[in-house]
Amino acid sequence: MKQKNLKIAVVYSHHKLGDLIWQLPYIKSISKNFGQPVTLITRSKTQAKNILKDNDFIKDVFYCEFRKKFWYFIEIFNLYHFFKREEFSHVFILDKISRPAIAAKLASIKNIIGPGIKNQKKWITNKNFLTYEDYQNLDYSDQSKKMLEINNFKVFEKIPSLTIKDETLIDIEPKIDTDNKTAVSFGVDSFELFKMWFENSFAELANKLINAKLAEKIYLISSPQNQHVVKKIINYSGKNVFVDCSSLNLLQVIKVIKNSSYYVGNNSGPLNLASALGVRAFGLIANDRVSELKNSNIIPILPVNYKNEINRDREGMKRLDVETVFNQIKDNLV
Repeated sequence: MKQKNLKIAVVYSHHKLGDLIWQLPYIKSISKNFGQPVTLITRSKTQAKNILKDNDFIKDVFYCEFRKKFWYFIEIFNLYHFFKREEFSHVFILDKISRPAIAAKLASIKNIIGPGIKNQKKWITNKNFLTYEDYQNLDYSDQSKKMLEINNFKVFEKIPSLTIKDETLIDIEPKIDTDNKTAVSFGVDSFELFKMWFENSFAELANKLINAKLAEKIYLISSPQNQHVVKKIINYSGKNVFVDCSSLNLLQVIKVIKNSSYYVGNNSGPLNLASALGVRAFGLIANDRVSELKNSNIIPILPVNYKNEINRDREGMKRLDVETVFNQIKDNLV
């Protein structure tokens, strides 16, 4: 039930799309605790205004870039004016950043709730904080969960889900034959090189899926700066079944993923996006912690003798062989 005279803002300062997706259950839970949609404050790089506009727990999105040095004070000033104008009753901060807490304090916001790591605890109003050990040992998802629960806010769900209405995408390119049930998406890059499976492995997997009639068309998803990765995969494969999606914007990528029968990719934002959209998503995990995927519907594919730890050498991704990946996909699809 909506509570009167309350207006809620939620701040999340990380720039990666995947990180924002992991926070959706907690943003949604905050909304549900108060019975009303919230205003989200985040970086423009997340493109949150585009991807969250169909979700009823979001009222509005305000962009703040959370830059350093000279911009630190300008952004405190801008956030102060925004908080003052909007007259929020509550500001929730889902990471350790202090700027929004300072701005909210200056704007006389009565309820400023955050994890309280390091200097942030000077500016927030809740009395129960995460410990530094929590900050070191818990992933971002579990940090937000614990922060809400120790301050008596109920967490209603832990698995991210995202609503994108068909009408939002209908006029967006590319045009897709929705009757084609064997279109598949590959997420082939990452912000972090050590998480990227090798191009020849993607090409070999593609050929196996095509030969087994588990795929007819394959969308290759990457950022524009990694288009060379897409081109390598196409050249290695030699098959005329690929669509280069490296120049697509986020809503176009969402359209491609939503119209794929399944998704295979590195542990990066598009993998989390596919899972949140309800698409069967296979995660290629060899060099990072699979435990971070526990609150998701992602199906992890791991090498033999896998260890739940981070290895920043990309060569470690070679431990995940094509035959293992192909067999696990096939077994889950049949």
